[in-house]
Amino acid sequence: MPDKKLMPSWLSFEEALERLLAFFEPLEREERPLLETLGQALAEDIVAPLDVPTVTNSSMDGYAVHAADTSAAGRQTPVTLPVDGYVAAGHVYPRPVPQGHALRIMTGAPIPPGADAVVPFEDTDELEQKGQGAQAIQSVRIYREAAAGANVRRAGEDVRQGQLVLARGTIIKPATIAVLASLGRSTAPVFRRPTVAILSTGDEVVPPGQPLGPGQLYDSNSYGLASLVARYGGIPRLLGIARDTVEAVEEKLAEGMEADMVLTAAGVSRGDYDVVKDVLLRHGEIDFWTVRIRPGKPLAFGALVGTDRQGRPRRVPQIGLPGNPVSALVTCELFARPAILKMLGHTQLARPSVSAVFHGSLTNPDGRRTFARAILERRGDSYHATLSGGQGSHILSALALANALVVLPEERLALRDGDLVQAIPLDADIPG
Repeated sequence: MPDKKLMPSWLSFEEALERLLAFFEPLEREERPLLETLGQALAEDIVAPLDVPTVTNSSMDGYAVHAADTSAAGRQTPVTLPVDGYVAAGHVYPRPVPQGHALRIMTGAPIPPGADAVVPFEDTDELEQKGQGAQAIQSVRIYREAAAGANVRRAGEDVRQGQLVLARGTIIKPATIAVLASLGRSTAPVFRRPTVAILSTGDEVVPPGQPLGPGQLYDSNSYGLASLVARYGGIPRLLGIARDTVEAVEEKLAEGMEADMVLTAAGVSRGDYDVVKDVLLRHGEIDFWTVRIRPGKPLAFGALVGTDRQGRPRRVPQIGLPGNPVSALVTCELFARPAILKMLGHTQLARPSVSAVFHGSLTNPDGRRTFARAILERRGDSYHATLSGGQGSHILSALALANALVVLPEERLALRDGDLVQAIPLDADIPG
């Protein structure tokens, strides 16, 4: 065992988060297929290599005309124009449209020279002629005057060649992918997704699917943490379960030296078998241990120092999460989530909070900031938050029902029914 002693640091939530995030930077750039980049951040500016649209085209099915030829057109005073031909999207009409003539045109088809407006089918006698069995429209009656530029999409109206379209750091959404595709890109330059190694510890922990022995429990932490990592864009890598010995934890953590971050569950409290801290002291460094929050007081952060399989030196950040399943998931949400987002190149790391009316009661016996599991809903013009169940750090069902965390600050002794609180939504589909 190491000679040096580790004393609790008792940091505030803000101090702990600031120190933890200072360790992380965006990962290196990589080029990925568009459909694999959702939620990642662009690693460079995107400049348009072409105009979008590339050509001036029709936004409607109708007739390309000279707008001046439709002057004073109406239901009682239609304007009749001869129809010269037809053009569909993906094709180019080979001749200009003469004054006093029309061209039948489909949505997306290039506007031929001469025409400066499109009259939609519904403003003509197109349907009347079709209803009478006309196979080809020789002339068309126009029932509404068209202004110059009507139903015409100009080349470059969306994006001009050479224009900065998307800035570095933009978070890729479905619409972002569509924009990139419209520029002819099949890939995007993004910050690499971090690989996050996940280790559960404890003699009592058994993988799901195996029979339980006396005093044993199933490993919910690995599965919950892995799914949370994946939800926020990381690549989870399960290291399995380490028994409560320094040697077992050392062996498992050695496998994590390939990762960009290591999450451990349990082994960071003050018990005789909480050996993760001892391994960190022997094979790395600890920045802090113990944060003034509930759940999750025994939270440790440091770095594993060693080499990867190729013998290259590595300094891998490690977050030692508490072993109780609610504490592990809540602290992962509060600390690992923003670290993952920062590695992904995000700049907005904190979840926004909303003001809500609290329903129920909650006490704060020891001056820690409490993150209570709650159900947040919109009623009329205000949000309302109700505890989702028991607040014990072992009651996973209440966390599963929750869609928000209600914050009870350090300086407040209690929350009472009707108090105004800050709530942190955990889901994107909270009605508002």
